[in-house]
Amino acid sequence: MSFHPRRAYAVFWKDTLDLRQNRALVASMFALPAVLVIVPVLVAYAYLHNGDVSSLRMMARYYQPDLSPAVAPARFLIDRTLTDWFGLYLMMPVFVPILISSQSVAGEKERRTLEPLLASPVTAAELVTGKSLAAMVPAVGISLLAYGALALAIDWVAWPYTKQLLLPNTLWTFGVLVIAPLFAFFGNGVAVIVSARVAEARLAQQLSALVVLPMMGLVGGQMAGFLNAGVRYYALQAAVVLVLDVLLVWGSVRLLDRERLLSRWR
Repeated sequence: MSFHPRRAYAVFWKDTLDLRQNRALVASMFALPAVLVIVPVLVAYAYLHNGDVSSLRMMARYYQPDLSPAVAPARFLIDRTLTDWFGLYLMMPVFVPILISSQSVAGEKERRTLEPLLASPVTAAELVTGKSLAAMVPAVGISLLAYGALALAIDWVAWPYTKQLLLPNTLWTFGVLVIAPLFAFFGNGVAVIVSARVAEARLAQQLSALVVLPMMGLVGGQMAGFLNAGVRYYALQAAVVLVLDVLLVWGSVRLLDRERLLSRWR
């Protein structure tokens, strides 16, 4: 069967309406972004209001032993925090689609609403497209909103001391506009595949969320000073995730095939 955008849009709109009715799920989607905005702002505030410059310089030299005496340690540590924090920020566009897609696929099985959808003329590709957009659009939108809030808050806190805007910068702009959507697609693909294989939405969420563990390990390596993150580092991550996204799309279309799902879930 050929691909019809209208049918994919109908699936997208149906899932969007279902999401709007689930207030608890919508509220949970904003919990992680709130933490990812508030914590780095408090860290920057603490650095800028720490009167013990010598202790700040010792912390800065842990990351860069040859730090010039002319460099303000508080400014260096804030820049370092924002670079490392971007790795944690990328967990948001992964985590939000997992919440939505798990409910969208496995949740429909629990509610017994997937069988009528599969009985319609919607193809597997249209089903994957519609459900993926319903998960990715909110994820990307929340990521942009959180980035805007973080930039405003960081610049408001730091402006009296730095007299310049810390955000946006090259890393965060490239990351939010390019890398974050790729990670959102990745989180959605993982959730769709897991949801197609398990019986409960809660189990699908728990299993899908395991994909953030490697990301947490990489961020831990950055904060410990073992990894030197930057635009090239995250661009390499984006290239790897892009390849994984292609594989996940292929796997999702196969697993959401009508005959396969009906025979498995009867």
